[in-house]
Amino acid sequence: MKKFTNIPFVNIESIPLLIKDFLTQKIPGFESDFFNVENIEKQFQQKEQSFSADKREVLCEVLKDQYSKFKLSEKQQTNLDYLALDQTFTVTTGHQLNLFTGPVFFIYKILQTIKLAELLKEKFPTKNFVPLFWLASEDHDFEEINHFKTENHYYEIKAKSGGAVGRIKVEDEFFISQFEEEYKNSIFGTELIQLLKRAYKKGNTLSHATSIIVQELFSEYGLVVLDGDEAKLKAQMKSVFKGELLHQNLFETTEETVNFLTEKYGKVQVNPREINLFFLSETRDRIAFEDDKFVIVDTDQYFTEEEILAELENHPERFSPNALMRPVYQEMILPNIAYIGGNAEIMYWLELKNYFEKLNLPFPILIPRNSMLMISEKTVSKIEKSGLELNDFFKNFATVTNELLMNGNEILPLLNQQEIDLKEQFINLKQKAALTEKTFGNLVEAEETRQLKSFARMKKRLLRAEKIKQSERLERLENLFQKIHPGNTWQERNYNFSVFYADLGREWLHNCYQELEVENSELIIFTI
Repeated sequence: MKKFTNIPFVNIESIPLLIKDFLTQKIPGFESDFFNVENIEKQFQQKEQSFSADKREVLCEVLKDQYSKFKLSEKQQTNLDYLALDQTFTVTTGHQLNLFTGPVFFIYKILQTIKLAELLKEKFPTKNFVPLFWLASEDHDFEEINHFKTENHYYEIKAKSGGAVGRIKVEDEFFISQFEEEYKNSIFGTELIQLLKRAYKKGNTLSHATSIIVQELFSEYGLVVLDGDEAKLKAQMKSVFKGELLHQNLFETTEETVNFLTEKYGKVQVNPREINLFFLSETRDRIAFEDDKFVIVDTDQYFTEEEILAELENHPERFSPNALMRPVYQEMILPNIAYIGGNAEIMYWLELKNYFEKLNLPFPILIPRNSMLMISEKTVSKIEKSGLELNDFFKNFATVTNELLMNGNEILPLLNQQEIDLKEQFINLKQKAALTEKTFGNLVEAEETRQLKSFARMKKRLLRAEKIKQSERLERLENLFQKIHPGNTWQERNYNFSVFYADLGREWLHNCYQELEVENSELIIFTI
């Protein structure tokens, strides 16, 4: 396995314009949230002022309790000790509790978080930086996380859903025997099978299962995992949650930014609700304010204002942040200075800038995570012979192939020239027609439209004929596209990490880590 090339996100057609503008610092008001040394230095002072010793004490206490079931690596123990010190900061990423990590970018974003923490330590040796992974244990969309894919199979687990997914206990182990059948003869297959069995042992919660996997893969790097579904941590959010319930603070403060982003970029990633909280019991249900009551949506339960504030005071753990409130919760309880997330995550974080200011809470440095692609040397060789470059597979591929197929066609230049000549003839004709009666001018306009449509139809039919003529070549190109985009999406969003780990083991992890460019957002391509 070796690095083949890299493509900066700003040069990839499918990367959202909002992300490109953020990376090139073209969005007014967000210049200080882009990753560079100067912006990181500003974060230190802001976080030192806002993050109290009491919060550190609670964080350390919770982590100590959550890690009581695990054997810590030396680096992890050091990092947990560091967190008690006021010159220690976290670098954070987070993800849903996908079955066996789900798509492989789960792995990439954690590696980037670890490497960024190490880079910051080199740049600021008097401070400490702890890479931290946030378990999205309170999510309730089980269907989004209950599966993963390999090259040959789709694996799924069944369970009763509707509540916080982190609390779901493993009862269905059928997928493990299927996985064992696929990987029993792979070089590192036994290692993967044993890890799967340990993590998804009957009775384990999905939070604990995910923690086992992350611990196994990343403990030697010093990664710390935090589950936010914890009463002691939620207690620090009482005033924020109260403001959300009574004054809809998040909705009110994000309105201006949401309108700006919508107008400039078409839509926002997540639309704020008037109340951005769920009520957490056996199920996780949205809180809404209707008819002077706080209603738990899809249930018969409701609270008066006095009752819900008493509930918040006595049981803050029953209040669960939605996707937009979760970043605020995270930044409130962590000494965090930077967050690494996917493009969609970064886009909804950007909505929150004014809300953070209202809370006097430092807004972290945001870093779009790197992407990776693993392709065989054989595939690279075929691409080089195809007449295309690797970059072409990250453009509109239909347009790319159409242009390639039509390259050298003798009829197309003639059609194009005839079309140009036709337009020039009609320009002259329309000038003369304008001097006559109006209906004649309309007739000329209509005739031009009709004849130009004929040229469009001829070009379309010519392309269809060329596709038939070069069908074998087109099939080869489409097969190459599927190698790079299995399931018509980026490889990292489709395959599970086991696809690569089964043959390469920890060397694969190490190579990915080594080649990450944490100061740039880019697609890194490896040959294997």
